[in-house]
Amino acid sequence: MSWCSCAKPLTLQLQLQSRPASLIHSHGGGVTVTTSSMSIRPSSPLVFTHNFHFQPKLKRASTSIRCSSALTPQLKSTLDKVIATNKVVLFMKGTKDFPQCGFSNTVVQILKSLNVPFEAINILENDMLRQGLKEYSSWPTFPQLYIEGEFFGGCDITVEAYQNGQLQELLEKAMLS
Repeated sequence: MSWCSCAKPLTLQLQLQSRPASLIHSHGGGVTVTTSSMSIRPSSPLVFTHNFHFQPKLKRASTSIRCSSALTPQLKSTLDKVIATNKVVLFMKGTKDFPQCGFSNTVVQILKSLNVPFEAINILENDMLRQGLKEYSSWPTFPQLYIEGEFFGGCDITVEAYQNGQLQELLEKAMLS
């Protein structure tokens, strides 16, 4: 069984020039080939002609990839301690006084407007911290807000909770405990 239902092979001609080139070939089930902008020799286009037939892959090669974790036991222990000893912790790009990201600035302004004391940690100072936090919280972006030892969310979640009053309630409870 093949992906292409025709009996004749498909021929593609592709020209790589200094401007984006694309080739669309309508064929049976429809095959589309698009190239990105690439310049090999602007004065003389390069043309590739190749005959091929699409065949499905029946088996995938088994590969094992080992990725080292940025969340070391030492970093996890440090994060646990910082988050447990502070009622409100914001891991952000920049500092309270000099946020270096609009999202971080938004969360800082929300917390300041609520007169909430919080610890701010600049994740830009340490790449291992930045990568480890992504694993620690299972959240890929910053800022990351923690309230009473629990991950609360990023900027969008914080803004939404602030607008509907849930953030104020949660922070009042946290400050009283």
